[in-house]
Amino acid sequence: MIDLTSAKAFSESADKGSRELDGEGKEKKLSERQKARRMLLQALYQWEMARAPVNDILAEFLVYYQGKIDRDFFREVFPQVVANAASLDAMMAPWLDREMSALDPIELSLLRLGLYELQQRIDVPYKVVINEAVELAKVFGATDSHKYINGVLDRASKTLRVLEQRGAGRI
Repeated sequence: MIDLTSAKAFSESADKGSRELDGEGKEKKLSERQKARRMLLQALYQWEMARAPVNDILAEFLVYYQGKIDRDFFREVFPQVVANAASLDAMMAPWLDREMSALDPIELSLLRLGLYELQQRIDVPYKVVINEAVELAKVFGATDSHKYINGVLDRASKTLRVLEQRGAGRI
């Protein structure tokens, strides 16, 4: 059974966190896709910690997140990341500088999400994928985890987005 209290807390944190400060200290409103990525991170974290059935977590989050969120993106990505977790883990191993078991659940969830987007969502520019993961790490991750996420996803993008990288003159 899913802990609905934790889902409500996640929902409240997302609602409170639907605005962030920009580089000038002014509030900026998060897009529907950015809110969906927050929800994805939280759902992936919950799955990693509890291993509850994917459909239960999916339903729980869709019930509690009633605001304007890219629900289609969430519905597509969450089950796919979970279904492909083992292959995403194997894919990321060469880009890690530590054992997979040393990653905290937030880092692991963010790396899986970022790798999935780099591999499967070519409609999203690689720089956006990396930046969004870094921003989520700054909010939810440990101190300096955003630097680690940035490094791993940058290395991954050089393999997974070769044509895009060439077009940008990076390789």
